[in-house]
Amino acid sequence: MNKYLKILMFADIFTLTGFALIEPILAIFVKEDLVGGTIFAAGAASTLFLVTKCLVQLPFSRYVDDHDDKVKWLIVGAFLISAVPFIYIFSESIGWIYCAQIIYGVGSGLAYPTWLGLWSTHLDRKHESFEWSLYSTMTGLGTAAAATIGAVIAEFMGFRYAFALAGVMSLIGCAILFSLENKKERSEKIETLHYHKRRKILEYN
Repeated sequence: MNKYLKILMFADIFTLTGFALIEPILAIFVKEDLVGGTIFAAGAASTLFLVTKCLVQLPFSRYVDDHDDKVKWLIVGAFLISAVPFIYIFSESIGWIYCAQIIYGVGSGLAYPTWLGLWSTHLDRKHESFEWSLYSTMTGLGTAAAATIGAVIAEFMGFRYAFALAGVMSLIGCAILFSLENKKERSEKIETLHYHKRRKILEYN
């Protein structure tokens, strides 16, 4: 697996693992700790996230296919996603959760198409199945472990500690993505250097 894919994978592991800490307990938090919180409200919040994501990602995917700024949009989307657990921490009513879910949907709608595009274009030929499977295995194991850990933290320390840990892990995942921007800049410099070398050769000929 090349370094570009490793960066994408580890960034996603941190983000997915962070959210796996809180997804099993979010409905309980909504019902027990928030003004206006009910099981129905928790379900509506999940629906709001999914609908927002679907509305954003399809038209946005057409945009990123025609532009070269995928990494920047991936970082923007990841940052929006990372902000969501911190909104949970300060939420006192269900309205805040709805706002957080909309932000989560927008962030995912920006990040998901760009991540898939970057991953797909950097897969190593004849290793596609292995690299997809490795990604699925690593994120699956991280998610499985985090689900239990998040429940334990919420049970013995409180929901907001679990949210804080999820937010920090998501921010780490977001920070990892900046390595992609640096790699892109180095790649562009190399391409520019090669261009000038080719130009000199043409001039000499």
